[in-house]
Amino acid sequence: MTLTTTAVLVPLLPFLGAVAGLLLGRRAPGFVRPLAVLPTLAAAALAVSVAIRQGGGPATDVATQLTPTGSIPIDLALHLDGFAVLIAVVVGIVASCVQLYSTGYLRDDPRYASYAALVSLFTSAMLLVVYTGDLMLLLVGWEVMGICSYFLVGHYWETEAARAASLKAFLVTKLGDVPFLFGIFALAADAGTFRITGILGTVTDGGLDHPTLIALLLLAGVAGKSAQFPLHTWLPDAMAGPTPVSALIHAATMVAAGIYVVARLLPVFAASAAALVVMAVMAAITMVGSGLAALAQDDIKRVLAYSTVGQLGYMLGALAVGDRGAAVFHLISHGAFKALLFLGAGVIIHAAGTNSLAAMSRMSGLARRIPDAYWTVTVALLALAAIPPFAGFFSKEAVLGAAEHTAIGAAHGIPGAAGWTVLVSGLLTALLTAAYATRLWLLAFRGKGVEAPDHGPQPVVMNAVLWVLFAPTVALGLAAPLLPDWFDGRSLAPTLTTSVLGTGIALVGGLVTYAAWRHTTALAARTPIGAVVTDPDASPGLAEETAIATHAPVYGSVAGAPDPADPGRLLLGPLQPHAAVGFHLDAVYSALFVRPVRAAATLVRFLDREVVDTYVRGAGTAPRWLGAAVRRAQTGNVQTYLAALLAGSLVLAVAAVLVATGTGA
Repeated sequence: MTLTTTAVLVPLLPFLGAVAGLLLGRRAPGFVRPLAVLPTLAAAALAVSVAIRQGGGPATDVATQLTPTGSIPIDLALHLDGFAVLIAVVVGIVASCVQLYSTGYLRDDPRYASYAALVSLFTSAMLLVVYTGDLMLLLVGWEVMGICSYFLVGHYWETEAARAASLKAFLVTKLGDVPFLFGIFALAADAGTFRITGILGTVTDGGLDHPTLIALLLLAGVAGKSAQFPLHTWLPDAMAGPTPVSALIHAATMVAAGIYVVARLLPVFAASAAALVVMAVMAAITMVGSGLAALAQDDIKRVLAYSTVGQLGYMLGALAVGDRGAAVFHLISHGAFKALLFLGAGVIIHAAGTNSLAAMSRMSGLARRIPDAYWTVTVALLALAAIPPFAGFFSKEAVLGAAEHTAIGAAHGIPGAAGWTVLVSGLLTALLTAAYATRLWLLAFRGKGVEAPDHGPQPVVMNAVLWVLFAPTVALGLAAPLLPDWFDGRSLAPTLTTSVLGTGIALVGGLVTYAAWRHTTALAARTPIGAVVTDPDASPGLAEETAIATHAPVYGSVAGAPDPADPGRLLLGPLQPHAAVGFHLDAVYSALFVRPVRAAATLVRFLDREVVDTYVRGAGTAPRWLGAAVRRAQTGNVQTYLAALLAGSLVLAVAAVLVATGTGA
């Protein structure tokens, strides 16, 4: 097969698998698992083939016009370069691992057929975003991922949490998609084409009339899809869906799409210094805020969710300093270890036997019961904390090195303020990342909570997938010297300054957290059994809000009071209850948007019922009354009619006499 044909089959095969799975799910249940796994595995293999054949050579562009539009044409365009083919490999491998893992994790789920089909469709949509060379086709994949996330996050629709989370994910991402759509239209209007190569050529020639406006509109969509401040609030709540879905969304699809779009269109953003500074500030707030929030969460999946938000902030920060190679390298590296972390969390939850025991403060004895998850998740957490020699160290140092390069003024055309913003916030986030990664490991594997009953051995396929993802988590950093040939040619090797600073800060964060854990564990050991533990700094309302957001257990009379053996409480101090609820951003949105909209809806409903309906009812009542009056006059009695005629004649005669008398006078 030609390279073009092979590339077309990569997104097409999961799509066909999704269609077949939906059609045959009920009629032929024996075909559900093969239709879920085999097309995705085939797509991953073809994606590897495309990557090998394309290599780091010149980009491959193929296009045919979809349909005449009368103005700007829409093309079926394929664009293959080093960025696209490598990300497609990550998407294919992670999606295959998720499908295989799900055969064990959801083996008894009655809705597995629809779940697997939606995962395949999700994968196909992301691959379309990666491979397409036309913004309108990219928008199709972008929106299909949005609707897939709605259904997958709401998979357990019987629960209120899943229904609310799916709706929130859909609405928040749509909030960003509206300006994103306008940004695409404005970009095409300036460039005269939806083709990405044509747009980038226009940027090179200085043909964009409104670069800042376009960049900010596109950035709003990226903030929604890639969960960046202030539209990141949907991602932690999306943990209500099945854990394999979380792995897919966080590691290879959905949130990665926004970062990839910025990387593809980076010259558009680089044409506006103001847009780069806004992007850097957004990344900085996202990184630091999510790190603090992760340190306060008790649910293991919410810790990982906030971790994803922070790592996406690193990627956006790299793009803000103009280095898309570092951003995509971290995207690829993060895809490997974050998929491993989420699937490992699924094994932990499976061992506990219920999602309600995902609270880390309640875990105990898991390290010896799930050794595969213990060792693989430990290494993945080291990669997350950017400890050498694991993959996360090399990719995160590439981001910090790019920020340092810009901060000292060595990057042409990039504001130095953007470099300093990303560098300082990135180093602070490295400290927080190591702290919450250490805390997660200690509470999950060394905790002193309630040991759950043994629910039997884990399915072999779940543990096997963990070891598959273990390999790139350990070894992907070795590819750093080879990647510049696939990207823009910039070196991705760690620099001495940021390597020493970043690793040193990470070690400090881990050691301080360990010391805090030892202190709080000793304190908890001296606390009498049955004692009521309360947080004196938290009001009852705030404590209840914390419990809802973190799924924390209830201690004594105060809901959601932090576990006394939790080092996060000691490290954050009075900031802990506020960080646990995401610094009340949801409450702010509720006050600014939700409540006014509901109040307006109540007013409209009142006006519709009491004003509009009153006119409608009045329009029917007046003719009804008139008809009733006329009906009473139609008695059918001749004497009555004659009497009425005589009375009327007398009235007319009297009136005529009065008129004549008045005239004569």
